[in-house]
Amino acid sequence: MYIIGLDVGTQGARAICCDGKGNITAQFTVPFTMEPEGKLPAGWSEQNPQLWWQTARKCLQEIVKELKIRNTSTERITALAVTSTSGTILPIREDGIPLRAAIMYNDTRAVEEAQELNEIGKELTEKLGYRFSSSFALAKILWVKRHEPKIFDRTWRFIHAADYIVGKLTGRFDVSDISNTLKTGYDHLEGKWPTFIERSLGIATTMLPQVLNIGETIAPISHTASQEVGLSSTTVVVAGATDGTASFFASGATRIGDWNSTLGTTLVVRGVSRQLVKDSKGRIYCHRHPQGYWLPGGASSTGGECLKKKFAGENLEMLDKKALQKLPTNLIVYPLVRKGERLPFQNPEAEGFVIGESNDQTELYAAYLEGVGYVERWIYEILEELGAEVGNKVFVTGGGAKSQVWLKIRASILGKQLVRPLLPEAAMGAAVIAASRTFYENIDQAVQSMIRHDLVVEPQVDLHERYQKRYGEFRKICAERGYE
Repeated sequence: MYIIGLDVGTQGARAICCDGKGNITAQFTVPFTMEPEGKLPAGWSEQNPQLWWQTARKCLQEIVKELKIRNTSTERITALAVTSTSGTILPIREDGIPLRAAIMYNDTRAVEEAQELNEIGKELTEKLGYRFSSSFALAKILWVKRHEPKIFDRTWRFIHAADYIVGKLTGRFDVSDISNTLKTGYDHLEGKWPTFIERSLGIATTMLPQVLNIGETIAPISHTASQEVGLSSTTVVVAGATDGTASFFASGATRIGDWNSTLGTTLVVRGVSRQLVKDSKGRIYCHRHPQGYWLPGGASSTGGECLKKKFAGENLEMLDKKALQKLPTNLIVYPLVRKGERLPFQNPEAEGFVIGESNDQTELYAAYLEGVGYVERWIYEILEELGAEVGNKVFVTGGGAKSQVWLKIRASILGKQLVRPLLPEAAMGAAVIAASRTFYENIDQAVQSMIRHDLVVEPQVDLHERYQKRYGEFRKICAERGYE
């Protein structure tokens, strides 16, 4: 028996078909492009949802083709889960037809609406420990109500990107998974839509989706979708998750105290906590774990982008190999490449810095690697201060996890074991979710059975001791600049 994980991401759609042990039988990717930014006002980002379905459909059709080549019946596919971007919103008619282009996750038009939500929804944000921003779906819904009233009046449901694909597969456009509803204002403690949405905003909660837990069955593949993509109507579609949550499960992290650091353009952390982690400063927000725990997380403005910006034109692979001989460096770096930091502190005026002098490009490169490691440690210290359990192991993903030198630096700064998964992507996480209540009893069992790791990096004891002092100096310099 098999399951399928389908991810409709920012660059295209990807599907993975695997068995209950995580062995991949078939996989396929179809790229697409965003609408040209020049057609939209600055800060706006939209996409045609038909593009999502076209690419998702193509992925599934190719999976079916591959199974036929292997003489494998599609009836052996037990379940399918869909993941996509968080905060993307789409108004639809009752028949599932979109009323406008989707307002994407990275669209910033609803700044004023977000500020208003933080006042009106103060009880909710204080209870759940986060703040609304323009990236939140609820702010975008309020924007549509204010600026496109004719579309708002014709809207049957406001749904998320993954919900649209689920609707095309099952005919049910009225459901969403709980992780996608966080940015739409769903009360994850009470398990309901808060009353202020209808009373104060004038948005009927009947215009918002029914909320299901991650992995909960939605419906079988419809006859129409079965004819269109080739999947059997015996396959059930289950509630998926945001792409970030799905990628988290694909990292191998799922138990209390497990954490995942994704180091790509920026550094994103997420973990499993027994209790809700509240942050009055709005740096951390929590999704709900399907087993009733919490998934606190946040994103720094620092990350791998600093290497591309500061060492453009350099041979990064060569610098990476040589960097090992420079540890620890005599430089202290805060690796911001543009104004503003979100985590470990919030300061829109914050700027990066380099303390110390060196004419050695390799040492400077190594110092930037260290700087990201210092920021990562600071974030985990904040999480512990806020009450999150942080274990001695961190699951690492993203482009930054490809550098073994950087992993050694990070492990030694953190004083923790770093574990790198074999296939840390959202489609694999969606497959895990699809198996979590069909092949297994819960998500923990699915992760433990399906996710494999290809590298474990231990902290170097002597280097860790030397980094203790350097980290203290880093924090002192940050404090002197008001970065706290």
